[in-house]
Amino acid sequence: MQKKSKTDISRRKFSKEIFSGIVSYALLDSLLATRALARSVSPIVDHWSIRLNEYCKDLKVDSITMAEWQQQVEALFQVINLDELSNFIDFKNLQMSMALPFSGVKTRKVEFPRLTGLPKKTNFIKKLTGMRKSTSINPHGHSNLASAHLVLKGELHVRNFDRVVSETDYMVVQPTLDETMAPGQASSISDEKDNVHWFIANTNSCFTFDVVMLNLGGRAYNIHYLDMLESKSMGDDLLRVPIIDYGTAVTKYGKIAPH
Repeated sequence: MQKKSKTDISRRKFSKEIFSGIVSYALLDSLLATRALARSVSPIVDHWSIRLNEYCKDLKVDSITMAEWQQQVEALFQVINLDELSNFIDFKNLQMSMALPFSGVKTRKVEFPRLTGLPKKTNFIKKLTGMRKSTSINPHGHSNLASAHLVLKGELHVRNFDRVVSETDYMVVQPTLDETMAPGQASSISDEKDNVHWFIANTNSCFTFDVVMLNLGGRAYNIHYLDMLESKSMGDDLLRVPIIDYGTAVTKYGKIAPH
């Protein structure tokens, strides 16, 4: 048998070390790639839609108040990337399929894509609302309902009011918000805070992403249409506003001249 030289042994040792190093590097690279993939996937577990559904679930079982829900959802809306949201709900195709009326608004149900951690049936109603310029979401208040509205496109004149007293024929309200909102800005209402709202589109088209919770507290929701243009001042920033039927509200407020 031929005796191996020290040079052959050294070369074999060197090759073994190199091979071991390559394997170790490949393993390390694989582990790093796996961790990088985990990092890219893990944020999905905390996707905004999952958090939104959890907030709505908390409200549904009364583990948070309506006002707390409003605060949480509005805070979430502030950090949502609008491009991501638009892609997530297929906003481009949705708006193209909506023929906006010349009076009143058009709504369309929103579907979320399947996502790990997000149930197919969410704890809230999700919809898209579209309006032409000067058309309006009639001024109205709610009972046993909470909703939040994020502007996706256009400019929206938003007025909110607190309900102070509610009777059969009228409601006493106090103005809380009178603001022009652009994409990324949001408004919310509930029985506890800013119960009445009134939206008017300022641009050729305006769209909002809406989150709605119905029948809160185990009681059926109701809508109270208000004739805000006939409100009477009661002093101390209070307004006495007649309650009107839906038909009258649509006729008078479906399209309104800017003022």
